[in-house]
Amino acid sequence: MSHNRRTAARSARILGVSAASAALALGAAGSALACSLADFSAAALCDGGKGVITVTDKDASGVPAVVTVYLENNGSDLRQVGEQTVIGTKEGAQVQFAEEWKPGAVYRVHVTATRGTKTFVNDDIPLLTAPAKACAAEQTAKPSPSTSRSATGKPSASASASTPAGDDTTATASGSAAAPAPGGNEVSPAAQESNLAETGADSNTPVIAGIAAALVAVGGAAVFFGMRRRGAGNRH
Repeated sequence: MSHNRRTAARSARILGVSAASAALALGAAGSALACSLADFSAAALCDGGKGVITVTDKDASGVPAVVTVYLENNGSDLRQVGEQTVIGTKEGAQVQFAEEWKPGAVYRVHVTATRGTKTFVNDDIPLLTAPAKACAAEQTAKPSPSTSRSATGKPSASASASTPAGDDTTATASGSAAAPAPGGNEVSPAAQESNLAETGADSNTPVIAGIAAALVAVGGAAVFFGMRRRGAGNRH
């Protein structure tokens, strides 16, 4: 009987130690997975030339957390930048707040993480100080005026202005076209041709007029000789 009692007591002690070890292990694992303030971090960054404040949540348990950002001024809240909800992941989940922060500006980030009726975090992470250099605005390269061309493919005004002043061909062509006709009162060849066309000098009018004059002359001569013969007959 005494031997059996000792064996039973030894077995009970072994079971008790194992249960306690398991409870401690489970407690440690639960503590490791619990949401804590250390899971949160913040940074003032630049995104496309604009300032943003990024808050990262590396809570592997995925407890929803409300993140609120305030701009500080001498230890007091000057204004609220924004508020968002984030659900953490082991790799880290992020939320961003658009904020044109100034160099050296100070921000307070408050985190409230709850699940059901249990609150895991309700505190501020360490104050965030913006970098000493502001975000640089992005600049778009503009084409050079000397190489730009219009939509019709013609050189721009700057390209025309760059034409050498000593271009005799251009100067001669433009000068001859713009020069007035010498002599002021002289009629240009084009005007003479127009006048001739209007008067009919280049048509058949002279030929017709010559034939008519010849017929008139022949008729007059016939009348003259007829009258002369008639006068001679009367004398006989």
